[in-house]
Amino acid sequence: MPVEFTAAKSRKSKPVRLVARDGLGAAKLEPAWRRWADANGFRGEAGRTLVVPDQGGAIAGALFGLGEGEDGFGALALGALARALPEGDWHLADAPSDPTVAAIGLKLGGYAFTRYGKKPGRKLAFALPAGADGARVSRVADGVFLARDMVNTPTNDMGPADIEAAVRALAKAHKAQVSVVAGDALLERNFPMIHAVGRASVEAPRLIDMVWGRKDAPKVTLVGKGVCFDTGGLDIKPSSSMLLMKKDMGGAANVLGLASMIMAAKLPVRLRVLVPAVENAIAGNAFRPGDVLRSRKGITVEIGNTDAEGRLILADALALADEEKPALLVDMATLTGAARVALGPDLPPFYTHDDALASELAAAAIAAADPLWRMPLWKPYESKLSSKVADVNNVTTDGFAGSVTAALFLSRFVEETRSWVHLDIFAWSPGDRPHCPTGGEAQGIRALEHLLVTRYGG
Repeated sequence: MPVEFTAAKSRKSKPVRLVARDGLGAAKLEPAWRRWADANGFRGEAGRTLVVPDQGGAIAGALFGLGEGEDGFGALALGALARALPEGDWHLADAPSDPTVAAIGLKLGGYAFTRYGKKPGRKLAFALPAGADGARVSRVADGVFLARDMVNTPTNDMGPADIEAAVRALAKAHKAQVSVVAGDALLERNFPMIHAVGRASVEAPRLIDMVWGRKDAPKVTLVGKGVCFDTGGLDIKPSSSMLLMKKDMGGAANVLGLASMIMAAKLPVRLRVLVPAVENAIAGNAFRPGDVLRSRKGITVEIGNTDAEGRLILADALALADEEKPALLVDMATLTGAARVALGPDLPPFYTHDDALASELAAAAIAAADPLWRMPLWKPYESKLSSKVADVNNVTTDGFAGSVTAALFLSRFVEETRSWVHLDIFAWSPGDRPHCPTGGEAQGIRALEHLLVTRYGG
């Protein structure tokens, strides 16, 4: 149910009381509310909503369970109210621990993907919690919704040309500039691995380059994997593994969501967004296992598996980004299933050599209630990527440490930039959660937005 915020509660607004588990006594509810809670067995269980009637049977308000306690992540759980409350005007009668995160949770919980006819549901009007940063809530929600919409859109409407159109629309809204290198021009401009991965598709592969902000401002560069669909190439995936491959451009969707937040905040940075957009298709001209590709950086790559294509297109884009030596270089990609095996779908790993950046990002993840977990760039594993005929193989032969070795592969293409971080995201919520329904999801970008605002103001 979409949530719209108002600056202040109206006279018709109904209260939502926040109750910790077994905290009905501490909540000091009106006697009628307490009797209703007891009659319905409400004990403040995490995420449970109980609508409370008045004496005439109309709605008097609602109770919401916080469970064991409301930390920052608990505040995000208020998104459950967006789907549980009846239509009408509402306000929080109790102050959440973090009003901005609580408001973001409420907004995100009301998301619905309606492009193909699904109804958005009724609207809730919610008074913005006291102390919440309304501008931040708006720009964060807009960025998350952009990412979700792009990931949820199937490939027939979200191919390489459609990603380019999405970038151009975002650039137009914020007066950014866009340039594109597509098709065989990728070879002429020295992006051979982007070309090789995408050349079998009926849609030309391309590198999309968006820039915004003052030229003399600190350079922040975002690189997003834009594989619009991944068949696996000649190392073809089984059909069951292709069902969610529309989300393989989740890295691109997420960096565009983050770029939207950065530009809306008017942060004093020189923003650059690089999206290699391809479809890993199968045709007579598809790249093959055993091929050796020369990268933009000059590193030769033996293809051990055509289904490890995302790191190839990222490598060319990262090499270009690294040439500018930005103050911060971020890449995001739905890169490995190994990351999900290690940490599950809700906790993306990140990799960086920069300990100070890692500490900043870990703190930002907690502050924004956007979980991330640092994983090691363990150098002894680099030998697993060795090749007898080229500088490096794109996969290992033993299947161990897949997310770590993929990050190590990418690190070879970032030599000049001191602060680089790679996020191996899932970009999907496999089940309904308070702040998001099943489907495409933004991961890590709220934490990154918090980091950048903390660094540069806004």
